[in-house]
Amino acid sequence: MSFILAIDQGTTGTTVLVFDRDGEVRARNYSEFTQHYPQPGWVEHDAEEIIAVTVTTAAAALEQAGAAPNDIHAIGISNQRETTVLWDRASGAPVAPAIVWQDRRTADACERLKREGCETLVREKTGLVLDPYFSATKLAWLLDQHDGLRSRAERGELAFGTIDSWLMWRLTGGAAHVCDETNAARTLLYDIRARRWDAELLRLFNIPAAVLPAVKPSAHVFGEADPAVLCGIRAPIAGVAGDQQAALFGHGCHRAGLAKNTYGTGSFLLMHTGEEAIVSRERLLTTSACNLGDEAPQYALEGAIFTTGAAVQWLRDGLGIIANAAETEALAASAPNNGGVYFVPALAGLGAPHWDAHARGLLVGITRGTGRAEIARAVLESIAYRTRDLTLAMERESGVALSALRCDGGGSANNFLMQFQADMLGVPVEVPALADVTALGAACLAGIATGFWSVNTAPFADRLPMQRYEPNMPDTARQALYERWLNALARARDWAV
Repeated sequence: MSFILAIDQGTTGTTVLVFDRDGEVRARNYSEFTQHYPQPGWVEHDAEEIIAVTVTTAAAALEQAGAAPNDIHAIGISNQRETTVLWDRASGAPVAPAIVWQDRRTADACERLKREGCETLVREKTGLVLDPYFSATKLAWLLDQHDGLRSRAERGELAFGTIDSWLMWRLTGGAAHVCDETNAARTLLYDIRARRWDAELLRLFNIPAAVLPAVKPSAHVFGEADPAVLCGIRAPIAGVAGDQQAALFGHGCHRAGLAKNTYGTGSFLLMHTGEEAIVSRERLLTTSACNLGDEAPQYALEGAIFTTGAAVQWLRDGLGIIANAAETEALAASAPNNGGVYFVPALAGLGAPHWDAHARGLLVGITRGTGRAEIARAVLESIAYRTRDLTLAMERESGVALSALRCDGGGSANNFLMQFQADMLGVPVEVPALADVTALGAACLAGIATGFWSVNTAPFADRLPMQRYEPNMPDTARQALYERWLNALARARDWAV
């Protein structure tokens, strides 16, 4: 027997899948890890806990598949992007908590750089905007806020990485300090056209080059797993991509014009643009797409919604009005309409196309008759409204009308959300039989890099059966709901100034 092990290291948990040569999922295991909120707007992870959860989840998946360690042909990794880890090269231990992509502590630093006129330079080189979402200001904050770290970094004693780099360092026993191009492209330090770390950007953010990993294509043998670390597995880590680019690849969106949306902790809409890095006028992101190593650079347009699944988690953990995420489907459907209640999911600010780090969450339209059902419905509907924000911007940017949207991630299993999403967009929504398209993309990259599959035989999601949701809402009703949403959105802007 021979399998691909796919590690999908997300924001709130780690999923490990075992794929056989036919592309069938032989095992799937998931474990959550702790979210830390030390101050309002701050979000941290314990990087050591991420390693521990990854290893135990992989072990459980191997056992479920009935696979021995030497049955693993290759390993693929997809990961939460932008989250910043800084560790000691000698010990391999983190020197501070990981700062999560949702964290807003560097909003003021980003505003200062904007006032100094730096955003044009950043946008031209990286395709991104100056926002605390990305890694550079997080890394600079770590180096400046902890005594001695900057001098240690300059001496080459410390290593920086996004979560892909952190996983590979530890899973290879410290042999590989590498990242893939899609993750490098999310740091604000990487020139996506020149395809290298940029000296001018390093000076702008005051980052020493000595901390940076080597950058490789997404389908590449990055290193070999250390069996003493990863459940006895000695196999190449051969496919790595940031979660959203992995999902784009896994959907089979490998050419210009194809698009997908992933509903996870946040939601991310990506449209492949081929070999062209489009400069966005709508403040969408231009980013690197997966590259197989023997082709021209690949690019995508992206719109980010910071809080979607995290808002459902807030209903569970913050308000206690649901016991699990699946409850929201029946709860929302039990309300005949939204009762005039709107939720703006700006719990970590607003991403594209608004880019407001000072926006905050808003629940508006509450009356004496508002209950759990209306609140749950408002939270699910907000995900669809934010997706419409992005699709309208993307249509204006590309000049191409959206004909359908491929969806994946945990939210794609929610029938209420998917139907309302189709109604709000006015186009069909397609959900493949396999929800874990992000992990599938990482598996396909690893399989292609090691000859387990070819591009023609890899089990991309567009080759799987699809569930299709057709829109059935009249245009007048769709527009009325959306205009009311825009009113609520405006009230949440610039709240935390």
